[in-house]
Amino acid sequence: MQIVRIIEAPIKLESNISNALVNFSEHTVSLLALVTDRKVNGRPAIGLAFNSIGRYAQSGIIRDRMAPRLLAADPGSLLQDGTDLLCPQRVLACAMRNEKPGGHGDRAHSASAIELAVWDLNAKLAGEPASATIARHFNRPARDERVAVYAAGGYYYDGEAQSRLIEELRGYQARGFNRFKIKIGGATLEQDLARIESALVVAGSGSQLAVDANGRFDLDTALAYGRALEPYELLWYEEPGDPLDYGLHAALASEYGGVLATGENLFSHQDVRNLVKFGGARPDQDIFQMDPGLSYGVSEYARMLLELESNGFSRRQCYPHGGQLMGLHVVSGLNAGGTEVYPDVFQPLGGFADEAVITEGVVTVPDSPGFGFEQKSNLIHEFTRLIA
Repeated sequence: MQIVRIIEAPIKLESNISNALVNFSEHTVSLLALVTDRKVNGRPAIGLAFNSIGRYAQSGIIRDRMAPRLLAADPGSLLQDGTDLLCPQRVLACAMRNEKPGGHGDRAHSASAIELAVWDLNAKLAGEPASATIARHFNRPARDERVAVYAAGGYYYDGEAQSRLIEELRGYQARGFNRFKIKIGGATLEQDLARIESALVVAGSGSQLAVDANGRFDLDTALAYGRALEPYELLWYEEPGDPLDYGLHAALASEYGGVLATGENLFSHQDVRNLVKFGGARPDQDIFQMDPGLSYGVSEYARMLLELESNGFSRRQCYPHGGQLMGLHVVSGLNAGGTEVYPDVFQPLGGFADEAVITEGVVTVPDSPGFGFEQKSNLIHEFTRLIA
């Protein structure tokens, strides 16, 4: 098998919403198609992917650096031993040739799109869901047939009223979600507490509600919020400070008795190692949210899980950021704890297949080949346009 073309194009998110720091109305994502010379029913075998949600498209890095390396490589050097299938790790290593270590930023997202497309391709060629391909590749006992999910929303909308937040969460509840996440840090503490009280009208208890500050707070503010939040016994308090400020996280963990969550802005296993060594994370309590769509793909994410396990943590403490089909399959294949879902926001990328059914906060992982983009009508429409 040989890669004959790599097609990338940015797509704009359909979201004019804000968290504590960012408005997403200008955000884009890279859609990517990995075209091979392998034929299936007379048509080229193609792997599809994108670089998750919440950053920007990576057209330049893919077009000018990574795609040329792959297209110039000896085709045999990219294959799994003894097969005619692409090896995700070898494809990733080729894409990263001549890149210095460290500096895990936009190039991590670029590489993710390419590496994830290999998993989609190989699973389609095997006629199985990507989660099954991932589980077998990493010698997992089996993929998880059902995965715990929570609805991520509760953003700040222009001119919003508390009734709008309640209406939004009730909409998720009607679709089978029983755990929710809302934003904090974009208003005053008093206003955010009022938003939490409104969300609890739907969630019912703090154990069903998480809050996310998106790295907004300094230590004093993070501690003040922690003191105010602790009586609610929330599902978790997410990313209170800068994701690389491990000292802040450790200081907060020593004071805040509830669950803390972080990791979505860490893009390598070395970052995860530093987090668990210096960030005060607590085994059997805190949550890790690294996103394979932002951190070099499934191969590096699997190394992150091993890093956690070697330091006394469980992979079941991992709930990746992302809220989309790729994350669902990675969680299923690697037996992580669960995943977030964007049921309404960040379309056409957020959420699962059109026919996905959530029952009491759990979704059955579909059996459709690959990541199942073909079963999400608004997304496969964009991929079809990309390839055409």
